[in-house]
Amino acid sequence: MGQIVRRIYIRKEALKFSAAHMTVFSNGSKEALHGHNYFTEVVIGLTETGFEEMVSFSVFKNEIKKMCFIWDEKILLARNCPFMQMVIESDQEIEFLLTKKRYVLPADEVVFLPVQNVTSEALSELFCLNLVARFKLEKFFHLIQEVQVKIEETSGQGASFIWEKS
Repeated sequence: MGQIVRRIYIRKEALKFSAAHMTVFSNGSKEALHGHNYFTEVVIGLTETGFEEMVSFSVFKNEIKKMCFIWDEKILLARNCPFMQMVIESDQEIEFLLTKKRYVLPADEVVFLPVQNVTSEALSELFCLNLVARFKLEKFFHLIQEVQVKIEETSGQGASFIWEKS
């Protein structure tokens, strides 16, 4: 791994998403469907930050905002949850059983995530890995050595995930 010269951080009021979810527990119980106003903070470790290598904060903020938009005002469901049984998945509606409770939701309000459970830990990891995938398409990617995403579900409570270039 290259030496990190600087870490920049981005946390703005506008870089958040509001979403509903249900955390499922290993004993088959779950929380009721509820929502949070999730706040994001991103820290990016760069090898160089000199004049020639400088990257505008707006480039990073635009990608974070795009990620937030995908999950904003959606119901986030864990595609790989062992307690979820799909009944109908169409363009119009999603019907499923989760811990033996039946749910029918409009399909355009649901985002399935490739996780077993929708938790702050899972959201921070998925958000981070998706953000890194977006950054890989940029010419400045060679400067990035690490990306940390912190997602708070309430002020002072959340989780973070750190990706490090190997």
